[in-house]
Amino acid sequence: MSPDQQLELLTQGTNQVHSRDELRAKLASGRTLRIKLGFDPSSPDLHLGHALVLDKVRQFQDLGHTAVIIVGDTTASIGDPTGRSKTRPPLDRETITANAKTYTDQVFRILDPARTEIRRNSEWFDRFTYADVLKLNAQISVARLLERDDFQKRYREGISITLTEFQYPLMQGWDSVMVKSDVELGGNDQLFNNLVGRDLQRSQGQEAQAVIIMPILTGTDGVEKMSKSLGNTVGLTDAPGDMFGKVMSISDETMANWWTLLGPAYALPDPAPDHPMERKKQLAAAVVRRYHGAEAAAAARADFEQKFSKKDLSTADIPDFQPSTSPIWIVKLLQDCGAVTSGGEARRLIAQGGVKLDGERVSDDKAQISITDGMILQSGKKFFRRLKA
Repeated sequence: MSPDQQLELLTQGTNQVHSRDELRAKLASGRTLRIKLGFDPSSPDLHLGHALVLDKVRQFQDLGHTAVIIVGDTTASIGDPTGRSKTRPPLDRETITANAKTYTDQVFRILDPARTEIRRNSEWFDRFTYADVLKLNAQISVARLLERDDFQKRYREGISITLTEFQYPLMQGWDSVMVKSDVELGGNDQLFNNLVGRDLQRSQGQEAQAVIIMPILTGTDGVEKMSKSLGNTVGLTDAPGDMFGKVMSISDETMANWWTLLGPAYALPDPAPDHPMERKKQLAAAVVRRYHGAEAAAAARADFEQKFSKKDLSTADIPDFQPSTSPIWIVKLLQDCGAVTSGGEARRLIAQGGVKLDGERVSDDKAQISITDGMILQSGKKFFRRLKA
């Protein structure tokens, strides 16, 4: 591919490029470029939001370039302040190490191991002296740091910003210096940090990295960005049925956004099917197929349709649960099997008609249930247990 063709491919689906001319010049140089992407292992699993950016890195790899994945085991101990209205609690080293192991395992669901370099930023930050920290701080002013929207907002509202948080953009930028990155990728919320990397590279006599900003995938709640801490993710290692069900739970508006952003990497048809439910099923199947294979995707769709479309639960894959006694109070049954977290929640669910046994609504919150083998308990739209006597 010519440099212009490569540029066209690599900028598809991006939000911003700093700058297109710089990126084209790098591509035209004929060098093997170093493509940086960093993750702080603040939670154990990667999700579809991470995959959106990893897919772009894979495009670079397919053109012959090297992915440099930074596992931010030192920056994770500070916590990325991006988008935060208060200081994030620091993680202990043991948790960071465990999370980092899962990250490095999971990136190869998308990336080519032969063209991937995994680095931990503790490699250089563990050797930093206090004098090194002061030298790094001298590279940027407080006024420049306060250009960040989230810092600016917290400062105006009188919300604490620690000096430790001010270090984060500098540390992420220093990662770019240490790995000599040619291109850094990130989401919309990482633009400031990525640009600091350009400044620090110039200060060290390096050519500034190009920056590619990717859109942020909305979470399953349809409101916040996909984030493990918000519980709105579809994890790359989720079981096929869970993965399919999570995608089916999103709103039509979120589904339209996902279809656009995930379409090229997940081989979604263009144009999309007319019916929203069929679009959502195809999207869910495509996600499962990507990470578990075609057979698992077909099985997940069939199981979902048995549970929710055809209302035939006789052969559906439903977890078993054996109550401690029979007969058993319906409220206790719901609590014991994990359908609810409190008696009050169970009573409200019953009053709203959200509890069924073998398809029959339970309307009495004082009911004593005699358990028979194979009886199906349904709580809400998506919680099912096959009861064992």
